[in-house]
Amino acid sequence: MASYFGLVPRERSSGPSRHLGAITKRGDAYLRTLLMHGARAVVRIMKTRPALADDWIGRLLQRRPVNVAVAAQANRTARIAWAVLAKAEDYRRPATAAV
Repeated sequence: MASYFGLVPRERSSGPSRHLGAITKRGDAYLRTLLMHGARAVVRIMKTRPALADDWIGRLLQRRPVNVAVAAQANRTARIAWAVLAKAEDYRRPATAAV
């Protein structure tokens, strides 16, 4: 699902060398835009109120630029949405991220 929305890195690989580039931006641009806006809100909340945010995004922001973290959060949200829809279950927040 994340690949359909264009939220995965473009891969240019040959043999054992693997080169990952920017997100592909293929698929539904409107849904990708909505996911990116939601992810940008999560990152902004993390910066202002770190107690409410997931520790994963905080660690990612220490290593990567903000826009890369936003794309990673959008990708993560798309994968979570797919899992919830595929299993027809309610979303359960991970125990490690519980406040």
